[in-house]
Amino acid sequence: MSTTTATRVRPAAIILTPSAEQRIADLMARAPEGAVGVKLSTPRRGCSGLAYSVDYVTEADPFDEKIVTPGGDFYVDGGSILYLIGSTMDWVENDFTAGFVFQNPNAKGACGCGESFTV
Repeated sequence: MSTTTATRVRPAAIILTPSAEQRIADLMARAPEGAVGVKLSTPRRGCSGLAYSVDYVTEADPFDEKIVTPGGDFYVDGGSILYLIGSTMDWVENDFTAGFVFQNPNAKGACGCGESFTV
């Protein structure tokens, strides 16, 4: 009897738009020495409880979700992943503001300024 196991490719926890991927490439092009990628986390802060934070990282954490992009590695904090699964991350720039924008199906509410969210 022959047993074959199929390997299923796991989808990324977060969908990155082409604009977000380009921004990650731009960040990595001018990253400080020793940076291995950019990491998204959800620290507790703001009036709704959780906020999105994007920072450089100098070493990979085995508990983080790693997403390989054309411009560099993008990590999602292992402790934040449950709050972010199924989210889309975009980079939006206009005459008044520039920043990452998140469409998060897990968010149950957000503060008025849009800086923090609750699950």
